[in-house]
Amino acid sequence: MQFPESWLREFCNPPLSTQALADLLTMSGMEVEELRPVAPPFSNVVVAEIVEAEQHPNADRLRVCRVDAGVHSKDGPLQIVCGAPNARVGIKVPLALVGAVLPPGDDGAAFEIKTGKLRGVESFGMLCSARELKLSDDHGGLLELPADTPLGADVRQVLALDDTLFTLKLTPNLGHALSVYGIAREVSALTGTPLKTPTISPVTPRIDARLPVRVEAPDLCGRFSGRIVRGVDTKARTPAWMVDRLARCGQRSVTALVDISNYVMFEYGRPSHIFDLDKIHGGLVVRWGKAGEPLKLLNGNTIEVDGAVGVIADEQAVESLAGIMGGDKTAVSDDTRNVYVEAAFWWPDAVAGRSRRFNFSTDAGHRFERGVDPALTVEHIERITQLIVDICGTPETVCGPMDDQRIRLPEAKPVALRVARAAKVVGMPITQADCEAVFTRLGLPFAVTAPGVLSVTPPSWRFDLTIEEDLIEEVIRVLGYDKLPSTPPLAPVVARPLDESRRSGHAVRRVLAALDYQETINFSFVEQRWETELAGNTDPIRVLNPIAAPLAVMRSSLIGSLVNVLRHNLARKTNRVRIFELGRVSRRDASVAAGDRTVAGIAQPMKVGGLAYGPADEIQWGTKERPVDFFDIKGDVEALLAPRKLRFEAASHPALHPGRSARVLLDDGRDIGIVGELHPRWRQGYELPHAPVLFELDLDAVLERPLPAVEPIPRHQPAWRDLALVVPDQASHDALLGALRADPAGHVREATLFDVYKPGAGSADIAAGERSMAVRLELLDPDANWTDERIDATVAAALARARQAVGARLRA
Repeated sequence: MQFPESWLREFCNPPLSTQALADLLTMSGMEVEELRPVAPPFSNVVVAEIVEAEQHPNADRLRVCRVDAGVHSKDGPLQIVCGAPNARVGIKVPLALVGAVLPPGDDGAAFEIKTGKLRGVESFGMLCSARELKLSDDHGGLLELPADTPLGADVRQVLALDDTLFTLKLTPNLGHALSVYGIAREVSALTGTPLKTPTISPVTPRIDARLPVRVEAPDLCGRFSGRIVRGVDTKARTPAWMVDRLARCGQRSVTALVDISNYVMFEYGRPSHIFDLDKIHGGLVVRWGKAGEPLKLLNGNTIEVDGAVGVIADEQAVESLAGIMGGDKTAVSDDTRNVYVEAAFWWPDAVAGRSRRFNFSTDAGHRFERGVDPALTVEHIERITQLIVDICGTPETVCGPMDDQRIRLPEAKPVALRVARAAKVVGMPITQADCEAVFTRLGLPFAVTAPGVLSVTPPSWRFDLTIEEDLIEEVIRVLGYDKLPSTPPLAPVVARPLDESRRSGHAVRRVLAALDYQETINFSFVEQRWETELAGNTDPIRVLNPIAAPLAVMRSSLIGSLVNVLRHNLARKTNRVRIFELGRVSRRDASVAAGDRTVAGIAQPMKVGGLAYGPADEIQWGTKERPVDFFDIKGDVEALLAPRKLRFEAASHPALHPGRSARVLLDDGRDIGIVGELHPRWRQGYELPHAPVLFELDLDAVLERPLPAVEPIPRHQPAWRDLALVVPDQASHDALLGALRADPAGHVREATLFDVYKPGAGSADIAAGERSMAVRLELLDPDANWTDERIDATVAAALARARQAVGARLRA
């Protein structure tokens, strides 16, 4: 919100300097982001009138002007050489006298005016453009001043340039401060300075013409007011004072009618719209849109609305987006003669976020989605009407009666304030009289419902007052944050005990960093191609307002992000990449209910993923260089989840090689992720010289940390036996070792594979389609010592289980 200080002081003029006023607003919660002078310093620039203008004898583009500067022309008109194309007799322009200091130029140095010669003709000053005075970027000619401007007057006073622009950074709950009058109302409450509220006199209707308006959506529009004005001159020029004020609010002048509407919006915070009455077919209908209805907006964009967007339509088509922007069909133009002025109350929830769906924002939507006072629609139309009559009026200008429809206005729900509670939250003594004084100054109606309890009924412009804490904030900001004592907190600091059965995400990061991985952080929205190809997700969650066109969907896997980081590094000639990411993914899940941290129908689990590419180790002399493979990453996954025992089962995944990928299973059988080499199709599709190896795991499972179980030191030593077992090629490692370990007595403590042998053709003891797997068994009985007979019996039982499970036999 930007506005000039002088406009604010017309409503409330406290005895404060500019800086003190800015500090007051900031300390009251309305942060002043910037203070900027309207114009940079310059001196000795006065109003002058050109009385003669002749062609320069030695230059085609210069003119020799004689100007009357009032009291500064005691010896007659001053001679000025000027090259501006609009230098002509009769106009009044700024004149920089000899000795004047103009704003610094591009080189940063101040510019002093001296007597000089231009092509042999003396010049005693300089006629100025707006750009030379740093008032605007317009350099098309001299700055022309109104004809009634007094000669010799200081230009800074004539144009009110000794003013300051305030830029406020308002939080979303301060919709009542999105106008100069609203800010003045706050300043009045904060300082006690009287607020000057202008009287808005009704314009007398001279015709009995009304436009039929029907409101079909009370949940969209709570109040709709409007009137007809006939015989207006839309070619009328906007007064300079209005143009200047709009410019100082950051709004350029368009046409008189548009400027009037914008002016009242900045003045009172009331967005409004002016229709060309003759372009409306029949009457207006306020309703929700219908899917597929087209609308060409004032900004030139053509959109299609749907049932979630409010519209104003006539009998033929949609005319405007409710509370956001008008349509092109009923826009006023130079040919407009009759208008319809509209001001309405749109429910904030019905406007919030709608403009962002169409990739633009407006001042009107910005205000309506925060809440605009529904009580003053009629008064503000009267204000707009009077300005139209004054600026665009003609002898034929007539106004119709006010049409005001109250459909459903916000219900003012009282909010209770406990004085004792306010004192406790604020941290300093507060009395009931203090609270009553604050509410009186803020214009908040209240009643004492019990000793120490005030019931406040929020006025129509305060949508933000809904809970007790809102009233406590009002009390302390009006009393002054500077009055808060510097007291240390009294709350006890109690350390939160950590669950030893879980580790933190930072601990996982440290483990992966120790395994030579580097962390990456990526966007949660990705290209749809990644989801389709690398995650097999044909129905990803789409982003309504993507920051870039390709980043249009939410990711359901980290694999696409990791592959993209790999491509980024390969493009910069990196030949060895090991990266990981801890990130959230999003996928559709109808079982998820809406909550404080959840969105209905969308699961958002945390994942940890990693990628390795290039040589397995950094270049060195001790070992030969070899590419990283599946088993390297399998070992990293095992190290990440150690000391938990993992199982790996062959599996398929859209992103991974069908013969070089596996599911990762915990010892309790839970499937927690995938590990494998990138599919050759995607290695070619993403232009990778070699296939990287990746893993992706559920972070919750990775964070689990089993507590160590205390066992006494065995009284007896274990025994070891090595077995060479011949098994079919289709027999899996997990099935064989699982059968050997499944001793009912629990005496087979561990079974470890240490060799695999596949002979060539002609082997006597191993047939085709078989292989030899060498396994070491660790046998332990904590209660008795081992004998050869017991060992042989235990080994024989293990062999029997292996024979039954996978068809294993002892190798001869």
